[in-house]
Amino acid sequence: MRTMLKSKIHRVRVTQACIHYEGSITIDKTLMEAADILPFEKVHVLDVDNGARLETYAIEGTPGSGEVCINGAAARLVNQGDTAIIISYQTVSEEMAQSLKPKLVYVDERNAIRSIKNDVDWLAQITG
Repeated sequence: MRTMLKSKIHRVRVTQACIHYEGSITIDKTLMEAADILPFEKVHVLDVDNGARLETYAIEGTPGSGEVCINGAAARLVNQGDTAIIISYQTVSEEMAQSLKPKLVYVDERNAIRSIKNDVDWLAQITG
């Protein structure tokens, strides 16, 4: 078995950081659906601005709002206005790992979906 990238939402803008919330990351439901992330699913959050990496669970935000809110203690690591990458993984068999095609969701500065890729061609593009 291998743990592989299932999906990512690339370079979202964090719209809010709520230290006094119980925890988690609130993500616009439209973005969650595009990235195949379920409510309460474990995700990793990578802050592009400061290098912080954390894991938490996703909760649904208002569809179409562009909302990406870091909640609880994680709000000490990721700030409002930061750029982040949200990643989900899945554990698959060795055979399935060879053909897995992750969903890659790219957003604009308002966290509206710009494009979705569901193939491995992106790797060739970035590695040249």
